[in-house]
Amino acid sequence: MDWNPRYLYQKLFNGNSAAMERFLHEIGFHDWNTEQDKGRPFVEGIAELCKRFPKYANLINVYYERWEESVAGPIVETVEILRLLKHKGYSLYGLSNWSAETFHLVRSRYDFLNWFKAIVISGEVKLVKPDPRIFEVLLQRISNPAEKCLFIDDSEINISVAREMGFNTIHYRSPEQLERELSKRNLL
Repeated sequence: MDWNPRYLYQKLFNGNSAAMERFLHEIGFHDWNTEQDKGRPFVEGIAELCKRFPKYANLINVYYERWEESVAGPIVETVEILRLLKHKGYSLYGLSNWSAETFHLVRSRYDFLNWFKAIVISGEVKLVKPDPRIFEVLLQRISNPAEKCLFIDDSEINISVAREMGFNTIHYRSPEQLERELSKRNLL
């Protein structure tokens, strides 16, 4: 999925990227959002952040109210690769840092999310990548050892932890690069 809070905030800052970036940095958006990905309810996270930054209360509150505007949609080329893997008969599983509260907002909108036999959502298990425990949750759910799995992720730290745990890995950078990597492994 192509998620980025800037898709929403760019509108709210009328295209003033510098002001938007200052705001996101000042409030520590990444770390704050990670807490929701760990399972903290948005109502608590918003209250805490508004208390710390009352001058930004409106901008903070609007994030959850208009969260869907931070999702541009699926990365179509990657979904097509996923379709190829599905048609080849591979078992597909998801492992995502995502708030339990917002995942349900998109789950029903995108059919390809139903291609996964299981999806571990960080906000539901209260663990986030790169914590090795969330990888263990996935392995328990799918009843497979790491060595039989190929883990694909766009974060180098997540890839590093997965590799240390015995997963085969691909560090995702683009749909074209992913397709090349999968072809090298004779998976497509």
